[in-house]
Amino acid sequence: MRVAPLAPERTQRSALDWLWALFWLAASSAWCITAGAELGATFDEPVYVARGLEGWRTGSHSGLLRLGTMPLPADLQTLPLHLYETRYGVELDPVADLARVLPWARAVTLGFWWLLLSYGWLTGRALAGPWGGRVAIALLACEPSLLAHASLATTDVALAACVLALVYHFRAGREVRWPRRVAVPMLWFAAAVLSKASAVAIAPLCLLAAEAEWRRSVAPRRQETAAPPALRGGAVAGPQPAPRAMSDLTWIISGGMLLVFVYCGSDWRPEPSFVAWADELPAQANVREPMQWLAQHLRIFSNAGEALVRQVRHNIRGHGAFLLGQVAPRALWYYFPVLLTIKLSEPLLLALPLVAVLHRRALANWPVMLAAALTLYSVTFRVQLGVRMVLPIIVFGAVGAAAALAETARVARSGWRRTAAAVFAAAAVLWNAANGLAAWPDGLVYVNRFWGGSADGFRLVSDSNYDWGQGVKALRRWQQERGIDTLALWYFGTDPLAQQPPLHVVPLHALPITSPEQVLAAVRGGYLAVSTTLLYGTAIDSEAYRQSLAVLRARQPVARTTTFLIYDFTAG
Repeated sequence: MRVAPLAPERTQRSALDWLWALFWLAASSAWCITAGAELGATFDEPVYVARGLEGWRTGSHSGLLRLGTMPLPADLQTLPLHLYETRYGVELDPVADLARVLPWARAVTLGFWWLLLSYGWLTGRALAGPWGGRVAIALLACEPSLLAHASLATTDVALAACVLALVYHFRAGREVRWPRRVAVPMLWFAAAVLSKASAVAIAPLCLLAAEAEWRRSVAPRRQETAAPPALRGGAVAGPQPAPRAMSDLTWIISGGMLLVFVYCGSDWRPEPSFVAWADELPAQANVREPMQWLAQHLRIFSNAGEALVRQVRHNIRGHGAFLLGQVAPRALWYYFPVLLTIKLSEPLLLALPLVAVLHRRALANWPVMLAAALTLYSVTFRVQLGVRMVLPIIVFGAVGAAAALAETARVARSGWRRTAAAVFAAAAVLWNAANGLAAWPDGLVYVNRFWGGSADGFRLVSDSNYDWGQGVKALRRWQQERGIDTLALWYFGTDPLAQQPPLHVVPLHALPITSPEQVLAAVRGGYLAVSTTLLYGTAIDSEAYRQSLAVLRARQPVARTTTFLIYDFTAG
């Protein structure tokens, strides 16, 4: 059969689309690589690098699983380091060599970043044609909070990318055969859970919401537009039965979880905490001996279930939260909905309300529905460590907004409405590009202008929303430029650079301090740099912390870097 060649116009448009996508991939990657070189280690990165290397050396994932961390991102991020060790017969020190090896681990995160941008582009195109894809990839590539985490050797961008790929394939495959309808989403479900344990809660909700949207919007039209049944060569033409949602979801989730357990493996050892618990049971209960036997002989640990259970317990227990100056020892129910209004860029916050005014029906796409569902669901999350915990909301919101703008510009009834949507889409891309450039190199501290901008954002948010321990490099540059011989730090992070002279850590909250005089005695004679998270955004409950806080908040800092406030105690 002879295939007709593509029209020149179509070929040209396709080439321009590829150039457009490659531009945003390259530009955002350059942002991430250069920003990563400027930042110190965040709180989580040193342990991810150390445990990832340990996993390659021993063949065991137990070091990560016991922390409640799923291993896929750390495995990939430390793979170049493992290959280096194998090639040259050396053993890298994850503490002493961290500054040298961390850029390599961070660079691997770009693979997940490219995956996220590519599926954002494909989703936008599927929903609203070429312009939907173009606007979607541009908005994603410039969003400061996404860029910030794409620059780090952490797990959050990996989760967002895999969840987006999962729902894209699930949604696109609802009317095709089993391999594409079930097997491909099953692989992406496994990848999402292997990236971050919270996918166990987020991914099924996304699948259910996507299925509900498909049955509401697509399935009825599919039945109405299908040709009447007719026999052709013994086959029945016409509408096929709708796929059985629960059967497909059961296969996707159960099969995906099986793959997760296989990937994580096991050391085939008893669990020490289980053995200790069995030993503490009362003898008269007639259950201690059977439970002791079970604990000693149930040699299935460590496994994926251990990490998942730890995360469930963590969410039930809560972690403490800080938002808008308020500290909660466990959680704030409104934390994530309010936080998103602070950390999202202005164009994303304005896009959906604008489309609601111009062409409300354009909002009825599945990414918008998933972003709304996840935002509602987020009020149940008790681990409130930053917007990174809900990056899929940002991703779905950006792609859904891009598709809604493109659809409005294409089909809105009034000409002025179409023009307004097109103009805003172009302005949103330029606006967000400016946001991204202004946020370099430390996108973690980004706070939109509706909330006053990034400079004083530490008074509103903390932890990975602002100061996640990444500021030690910048602080060392400040110290070197001013020739300060020694600089004390009150610091909560894990960057090994904080322990190297002329810096030295002074853990005020852990010292035997009961009065302001003891605080002054601990810091007298030099400069003290204080993490903004410790000064404004933590729920530490100790007398030493309260006394230190009172002394420092009563004084005016003499200087600051992005994440440290610096006080002068040289005069006593």
